Amino acid sequence: MSREPTIIPMGGGGFSMAPENLALDRYILSHAGVPRPKVSFLPTASGDSEGYIDAFYAAYGTLDCDPSHVSLFRRNVGNLRDHVLSQDVIYVGGGNCWNMLLLWQAHGLDAILREACEAGVILCGLSAGSICWFEQGTTDSFGLPLQPLTNGLGLLSGSHCPHYDGEDYRRPTYLKMVGDGTLLDGIALDDYVGVRYVNAKPVEYVASNPGAQAYSVVRSKEGAVEKAIQPTMLSM
Repeated sequence: MSREPTIIPMGGGGFSMAPENLALDRYILSHAGVPRPKVSFLPTASGDSEGYIDAFYAAYGTLDCDPSHVSLFRRNVGNLRDHVLSQDVIYVGGGNCWNMLLLWQAHGLDAILREACEAGVILCGLSAGSICWFEQGTTDSFGLPLQPLTNGLGLLSGSHCPHYDGEDYRRPTYLKMVGDGTLLDGIALDDYVGVRYVNAKPVEYVASNPGAQAYSVVRSKEGAVEKAIQPTMLSM
């Protein structure tokens, strides 16, 4: 595998939010660099929800790929490292990010994912599966109001807020947390927006829904400063 380390966080969208709109999912597969990529779904944050797993297979079964999943609650893979490193894409679902990260650590999956990234396996996901790659983020893992999450994997620097336009409380909370220094400067993504990072640097912003945007959020003396980043619209 010759790909450079690639991570594609998404604020929301994809198969779990809009099964009729798989533009982001196809975008991810297009960067795998092989004719029929192997894609493994990690639904840890949802407690390995059977419905979520079924939705993944229903969507990715229509795409030109070989889908699989890893369950930690009902362990279905004997050697996690061998499985993860044999994949072209690892897709992390949404749910409770805090619990997911703790469980990954207990199973050694956090270290395996870091190794996979260096080996060229594309890492991606939405919501919890988007926050986890950064150093920090906003989380509803403890219910509302949103809390700062500071134990991300740190494969991407700074902080992150998904669902920026999808839930009314996300934007003001993230701006406050960055503005008062609770969280590092970072990136906020509307639903249906993804960012492709190569070697931990953003190289392309894409969207599967008109009007969806990305934002750079930076602390200043007056508080957080938000700068809109217009993504490229993907074909449905």
